[in-house]
Amino acid sequence: MPDNEVTRRLRTALGRTGGPLTGLLVLAVLLAVLSPDFLTVNNLLNVGVQASVVAVLAFGMTFVIVSGGIDLSVGSVAGLAGIVTGWSVAGAGLPLWLGIPVGLAAGAAAGLLSGVLITAGRVPPFIATLAMLSVARGLSLVIADGRPVSLSGPLGEFGSGELFGFLPYPVLVMLVIGLLTAFVLRRTYAGRAMYAIGGNAEAARLSGIKVSRQRLLIYALSGLFAAVAGILLAARLASAQPEAGSGYELDAIAAVVIGGASLAGGVGSALGTFVGALVLAVLRNGLNLLDVSAFWQQVAIGAVIAVAVLFDTLRQRRRTGRRVLRTPAMRRAIAAVTALLVVAAGWAVYQRQDPAADARWRIALSVSTLNNPFFVDVRAGAQAEADRLGVELLVTDAGEDASQQANAVQNAIAQNVDAMIVNPVDSDSVVPSVRAANDAGIPFVGVDRAPSDGRVVTTVASDNATGGRLAARQLAELVGSGPVAVLEGKPGTSAARERGQGFTDEIRLHPQIQVVASQPADFDRTKALDVMQNIVQSHPEIKGVFAANDEMALGAVKALGARAGSDVKVVGFDGTPEGLDAVRAGAESADVAQQPKLLGKAAVEQAVRAARSRDLGPGPATSIPVQVVTRDTLEAFLRGQ
Repeated sequence: MPDNEVTRRLRTALGRTGGPLTGLLVLAVLLAVLSPDFLTVNNLLNVGVQASVVAVLAFGMTFVIVSGGIDLSVGSVAGLAGIVTGWSVAGAGLPLWLGIPVGLAAGAAAGLLSGVLITAGRVPPFIATLAMLSVARGLSLVIADGRPVSLSGPLGEFGSGELFGFLPYPVLVMLVIGLLTAFVLRRTYAGRAMYAIGGNAEAARLSGIKVSRQRLLIYALSGLFAAVAGILLAARLASAQPEAGSGYELDAIAAVVIGGASLAGGVGSALGTFVGALVLAVLRNGLNLLDVSAFWQQVAIGAVIAVAVLFDTLRQRRRTGRRVLRTPAMRRAIAAVTALLVVAAGWAVYQRQDPAADARWRIALSVSTLNNPFFVDVRAGAQAEADRLGVELLVTDAGEDASQQANAVQNAIAQNVDAMIVNPVDSDSVVPSVRAANDAGIPFVGVDRAPSDGRVVTTVASDNATGGRLAARQLAELVGSGPVAVLEGKPGTSAARERGQGFTDEIRLHPQIQVVASQPADFDRTKALDVMQNIVQSHPEIKGVFAANDEMALGAVKALGARAGSDVKVVGFDGTPEGLDAVRAGAESADVAQQPKLLGKAAVEQAVRAARSRDLGPGPATSIPVQVVTRDTLEAFLRGQ
């Protein structure tokens, strides 16, 4: 190929991704100024690893969006492929070289089925893939029975391994899939057909392109790439999670659009998608390093996505002759935003040069979710103790996503924190994070849930199984005899399993009690309200309810109305302030109280002690007792806290 042709194609490719690439570079420079931990080799490799799963999903999504479609199922299909692979290897006993193709086939089949619904069934892509999202997630839970599947051996080692001791394997997979995507889009008939269909499907059909056949291929490729991402995610966590990939479809779509693709179809590239995925990963990594509040991180990420798309739209308008960027109002807005960024950067640099701040111990705390009052209280207790001891506490919210928690631990290691406290999303999936902290010489403290392996200084926790048994005993005493219902926690989480198992083991010792309904409500009040209403509809005779946390107990109370606490006895779990208020009011008959603030306080105490002594463990667990609180014992319990 002549040099001028190569140059022309290079300029065309860079032109399409120039805006996103410039934004990525500006973001990287800004974070390098704000955080001395950002521009290190170790952290940049962390960014690559953290981008890998979303990038692979987004490469498959690129095929769909270029062709004018949408695929909302990729996150759930990724979870399904991980579970199928894990079950094939750990459950069915297949060798790994057969288990992985089975998982890939499951993803491709799910994508192909979506394609059949769209082409043969004439179902809109949004609806077809939304249906597949639910089907794939349900199948994951059915196959795994709501439990994670542990992946030891070569696959688990692959997720944390490195080529030549330097390049992480997840990054290598991302690069290979990216090159494959670029090849398909630019060098194959199928790729050219995708652009043609996205530009004008009817014109493509009239020109001889088999549009339905190509759409089947497109959605099958999307499912296949989602399967690669799901297996890669399972390898990173050394555990296949039935809820893995939840919400990842939104990140995949965002990465493609940030990279310059048009949701109308006909425009997009592998390079642009790669840049878009890096923008999201760099932003999340940088916000973690800067210790930005987990709540504000969501605001910042949404704002960056909106701004990136807005500026790309303005750039496209400028090419067509509409000088939107040159209007006085737009110039004043850009100047104001630039000034604010400069001031913010200067203030952050000044703060980081404060010698008093540098002298303090830095403790990282990763909480499984801050969308639950119990864990908000854990953080509050930890923060109060950190303030008392003069410790800097860096808090991150995993959002019930084991992968996000692994990313937070990697970022904390890059910051070289003095100790780490982690409330695991899942006891198995946190093990690679424990081992990474061990390798870095950083003391690791568990809180509320214990990692299933690795060297842990201590786990500060209440016994969930014991709490479940106490709840069953109390409910049997309150009800006497008759039918009861159970509201289970989020399927796949260790807290839900342990509390449920403790309750089940104990309630069997009370044959006069019959569990007539047991349904998950995901530790969520709104879902518990709906589930409880449905249970009451089919079992109006129930006399008692056990809810595996206070949020679900409060949802059940709302559904039961005046019957709560009188005709129907409700037993909750956690001991949150609102749950205890319900006990005081008589709506909850009893609550298994864990004292979450005390959990956070004790975890910080243990972390500071380990940081000072450089003790990596392993050590004994630190037990915080649970107790049943009723209306009669509530005031005594509160005085004893």
